[in-house]
Amino acid sequence: MTLHIRLAAPTDYAVIERIENAADQLLIDWLTPDSWEPAPSGASRAAVPGYILVAQEAEASAVIGFVHVLERDLVAHLEQLSVLPGHGRRGHGRALVEAAKSEARRRGYQCLSLRTYSDVPWNGPFYARAGFIETEPSTAFHQHLANIERQLGLDRHGRRIQMTAGLQ
Repeated sequence: MTLHIRLAAPTDYAVIERIENAADQLLIDWLTPDSWEPAPSGASRAAVPGYILVAQEAEASAVIGFVHVLERDLVAHLEQLSVLPGHGRRGHGRALVEAAKSEARRRGYQCLSLRTYSDVPWNGPFYARAGFIETEPSTAFHQHLANIERQLGLDRHGRRIQMTAGLQ
């Protein structure tokens, strides 16, 4: 089956939120936190500088996954990747990551960064297989993200890392 990836449209915003909440349940089950914030709305994601790509298993079918990339301070940063659990383990996440890298490259970025859990199998190890390497937060934007994560206590669930992929 051919995966169709395109820029998100306003008609996709409601399903983006539902996809993220469904995908987050896998992480919640793995980390077993006391509480977990629901996903932001697709409209709020679209309101910040950057882009959202959505995936469909056929051009006219329902959206089954998305990737959200922020564009801030000359940085392209993969903020969120989510695929409906029933469509997982078919290469859709990897295809979305590759599409996000291609779009960032097309927009003139030299690299794509992200922050993730190092030891959750579909986090750090997945991104390493997709060409990301562990890096230190060296820009003000990346340091700000790391500080927010510490304030939210995300590190109590496991080691948080920054990873970066070159786009040359």
